[in-house]
Amino acid sequence: MPPKTSSSIFYFTRKDRRGSLFLLALVLTICLVPFLYPLFSKDEITQSNSLDSSLNILNTRPPRQRQQKYAADRQDDYQPYNNPSTSGYSSYKRSPKGTLFNFDPNTLSADGWKKLGLRDKTIATIINFRNKGGKFREAADIKKIWGLFPDEAERLLPYVHIAALPTPTYEEKQTTYNAPKYISTPVTVEINGADSSGFIALPGIGSKLSQRIINFRNRLGGFYNVEQVKETFGLADSTFQKIKPLLVIEGEVKKINLNTATLDELKMHPYIRYHLANALVQYRLQHGNYSSVEDIRKIMILTEEIYFKLKPYLVVE
Repeated sequence: MPPKTSSSIFYFTRKDRRGSLFLLALVLTICLVPFLYPLFSKDEITQSNSLDSSLNILNTRPPRQRQQKYAADRQDDYQPYNNPSTSGYSSYKRSPKGTLFNFDPNTLSADGWKKLGLRDKTIATIINFRNKGGKFREAADIKKIWGLFPDEAERLLPYVHIAALPTPTYEEKQTTYNAPKYISTPVTVEINGADSSGFIALPGIGSKLSQRIINFRNRLGGFYNVEQVKETFGLADSTFQKIKPLLVIEGEVKKINLNTATLDELKMHPYIRYHLANALVQYRLQHGNYSSVEDIRKIMILTEEIYFKLKPYLVVE
């Protein structure tokens, strides 16, 4: 194939020329479309004044229209949170319901309120108010009833007749205002004989703690010192310090005979662990019966602290 000359480089074949002309025509068409489209389009462009008029129509809609419609649909049991006179409901009027008659709001029964045309929720509010000791002092007080619309209150006001409320005597005032709110009577509890209710009477002791104290007492065989109560699991020191002055001790504790007690009996005591119980039994088997409680001090693993805590529960027979 002969090499290309400079003249052949810039030479276009018929196919190349047709392709170039087609691309050039396509580019020109695309560029002219924005200018030619308005000439062929028949749609009218929306004028700004028509848009402004539409906005004005929206702005002139009545305020709270949807809320007023919602209130009208639920007129029997709907009460707005805000005061109706200030929240757009003052213009809403309900058709009068019920029969009007003279009544005393402090004594009128639920059926009477129902006859006046009040809703069940409003009646329940009034009855609950009276049950808690509330009183209507004057006719205008019915306006304060939660759930009663202003126009309903105005309709009932002329028929309200409140009987004179009795004036409390001096003794009643003294009882009402000067009586102590709480009278505390100190109690004492005998810790070796008290049942669950006796411990519950102490400050800061509930049913669980009382049962724990009793269980601990039974495992020990009774308390010989008030301080032992403090060892009860879950009993806070602050609580123990409160009840300590109220605790007293009577009676004797249950004794364990060192010469007859089995391994199982010894290890059941809260102050005797398994290794100590086993040592007590092994010492007895090797050296014979104990002659006194102090003989157990010869066992090396027994500390002085455990010895003095355990001594009141031990006996040699």
